[in-house]
Amino acid sequence: MSGNVGGEVRAEPNLTPLLDIVFQLITFFMLVINFSADNYDQRVRLPVAGSAKPIEGARAGEERLVLNIDRDGNLLWGGKVLGVELAGQEINTQAQLIKLNLKSAGKKLKSGEPLPTTIVIRADKATPFSQLYRLITICQTNGFTKFALKAMSAEG
Repeated sequence: MSGNVGGEVRAEPNLTPLLDIVFQLITFFMLVINFSADNYDQRVRLPVAGSAKPIEGARAGEERLVLNIDRDGNLLWGGKVLGVELAGQEINTQAQLIKLNLKSAGKKLKSGEPLPTTIVIRADKATPFSQLYRLITICQTNGFTKFALKAMSAEG
């Protein structure tokens, strides 16, 4: 038997695949953070509620539509301020898109059946209730029945 007594055997792992995966994960999370931040308009100052808590029973695949409402009762959508009439048209468009998505996914809504999407309302603390009620009524007219109101916790 012959061998090299003084020689060392080195095993160096190839880290290139690991680095590729790490960079892909970083890119994925950066994209997810950017998309979710678009739903929250910084111009809306949420009311403070002592009993504010996260929505219970929220499923991972549950669809949500976030409506930001300013202090005058206007809908903030895509960086634009929409009055009641334009807000109604936008909500109607979103309802039609949800119905098309359900249809393309093979799910059929029966006549009069509500849409499965939850409307998350982020209304400014100075928004008049009459304006808020008007937008909720428009949502209900378009088939939305699940609502969640956002508020800030008194603790944080």
